[in-house]
Amino acid sequence: MRSQRQLRVGEEIRHALATVLMRGDLPWPVDFDPSTVTVTEVQVSPDLKNATAFVMPLGGRRLKETVSALNHHVGFFRHALAQKVKLRHVPKLLFSPDRSFEYAQRISELLNDPEVAKDLERDEEE
Repeated sequence: MRSQRQLRVGEEIRHALATVLMRGDLPWPVDFDPSTVTVTEVQVSPDLKNATAFVMPLGGRRLKETVSALNHHVGFFRHALAQKVKLRHVPKLLFSPDRSFEYAQRISELLNDPEVAKDLERDEEE
């Protein structure tokens, strides 16, 4: 379980990263046309020295390429964080794809499966 401090720092970093991505200052690769990128969550280690930012491009298109491009420019983001977030040490960043949407979709599919629905209806009757 994460502490209040970890959660608070994670939210501040998430807001700062979202602001940087919204401004569009990131030097994307020449042949890469970025879509809007959403920072869904930032998890910070207990010592606040490492942070994992979970991202999802609009529509989930080119997820692998987007995460790779963001990780390639992690120094740019650390510099921006140093200016925006008041911390003694700026955490090392790692961008990771957010799989929570896929997980939620899979659970929804399972719950709507006729075999599972049949079992759920039987439990309600008892």
